[in-house]
Amino acid sequence: MSTASAHRLLVIDDEPDLRTLYELTLLREGYDVETADSVAQALQHLAEQRYSAVITDMRLPDGTGLDILEHLEQTGRQERAIVITAYGSAENAVSALKAGAFDYLTKPVDLKQFRSVVASIVGLQGAVSTPPPVSASRPGASQAAPAANGGRSALQRLIGVDRGLQQVRQLIDKVARSMAPVLISGESGTGKELVARAIHDTSTRAARPFIAVNCGAIPEHLLEAEFFGYRKGAFTGASEDREGFFQAAAGGTLFLDELGDLPLAMQSKLLRAIQERAVRPVGATAEMPVDVRLLSATHKDLAAEVQAGRFRQDLYYRLNVIQIRLPALRERREDLPGLCAGLLERLAREAGLSAVPQLSEAALRALEVHPFPGNVRELENLLHRATALSGHATIDAADLGLDAPATAASSAAPTITEPAPASLATAPVPATPAALPTDLAAHLDQVERDILVRALEKHRLNRTAAGQSLGLSLRQMRYRMARLGVQVNDHGIVLGEQFDPEHDPD
Repeated sequence: MSTASAHRLLVIDDEPDLRTLYELTLLREGYDVETADSVAQALQHLAEQRYSAVITDMRLPDGTGLDILEHLEQTGRQERAIVITAYGSAENAVSALKAGAFDYLTKPVDLKQFRSVVASIVGLQGAVSTPPPVSASRPGASQAAPAANGGRSALQRLIGVDRGLQQVRQLIDKVARSMAPVLISGESGTGKELVARAIHDTSTRAARPFIAVNCGAIPEHLLEAEFFGYRKGAFTGASEDREGFFQAAAGGTLFLDELGDLPLAMQSKLLRAIQERAVRPVGATAEMPVDVRLLSATHKDLAAEVQAGRFRQDLYYRLNVIQIRLPALRERREDLPGLCAGLLERLAREAGLSAVPQLSEAALRALEVHPFPGNVRELENLLHRATALSGHATIDAADLGLDAPATAASSAAPTITEPAPASLATAPVPATPAALPTDLAAHLDQVERDILVRALEKHRLNRTAAGQSLGLSLRQMRYRMARLGVQVNDHGIVLGEQFDPEHDPD
């Protein structure tokens, strides 16, 4: 028995010619097909049979396709649905996706696209493929390992009792069941990628690749090649074919972080890829179909960016079908104790500690009044540093390295905004000269490392922008980060071992 013939599909349309066209198209692909011409007849079929997928027109004689979706939701059915809408009915399409539709198609239906979407649905049932590797050297790209614990690991890391966060968790559970594009908004460091991973991990695509792309970290001239791939000989240095992010995410999820940083020219190409469900690698003459779930995130107000002409309105509406807003950490301070406990437990496990460090009451009070401009990412970095440097079972306020409270600002020296040794930028003017370092080279390395970390935090981990603020080229910035063991990953800044190269690059 073929893969297709193992799947039974239900097609619902009141126009006989279209219903027959869809039926014949699917029969030629090897599917078992049943048809209905109304909501009532469709519900009768659903009462008698289970289907791999339901394909329904939006407008029916005795109701709409939304009635079918509502029935599937209320009865706990597992069938995924495709809704067919009239051309230009964007509002209907959005309503269908929000109601739980897997995807939608517009009339007149492109039969190639029709077959592709149906194949996407049935191909996900019981799929357990191994994700293709994504090279770590690719700018802005990372790939998640398949989720553990039944696909709930990322969701479990969204710790908190705040009402806004609870709504986020509920939305994740709902949108994971569909193909609806989701736009995740929130300040830097609030956990937008974690939400995207949670949506992927709880979806039917959990066993497929999750490819995360930082749109702001890719040089503009490389965007098209990185997103869509390229063919051998397409440009100087293209010595072999290479797949892009869309191909690497095949069957899975493509997460576009910092979407608002994409230039307008690339926005147009991305919009076409989304609409056509196909990409054309650089140097290729034909498009290739792609099957990905798109999630995106931004810290910018994209509606304002549209008004300012910096972001395409059609792409905005295409990607902003469902929006999930993450609250800033300062908006949910009641979650700090639970967040700190969860982060300390994970940090201790990763560091191989036999006991999980605890926060003293003074340390927790210091965190409760800290503004946290970097949100959860900043909290994690503070606890990571305190865990590494404290050496005690209990972390005290002094171990956190927080700035003095605002009430004591009058006794402290002014903050230096230009690149300067961290000891001058954060500490009060000493009454007596500081002791001379016993190892000048190590001391200067530590000062430079602190400056690099501060610059990266200020520029949201963007190495190009951080380097420019310090008068360094990207190559020089990378060199210094590597020499001093400063690394950037999905969780923030990680301080590792240093090495001693022979010379500094120009």
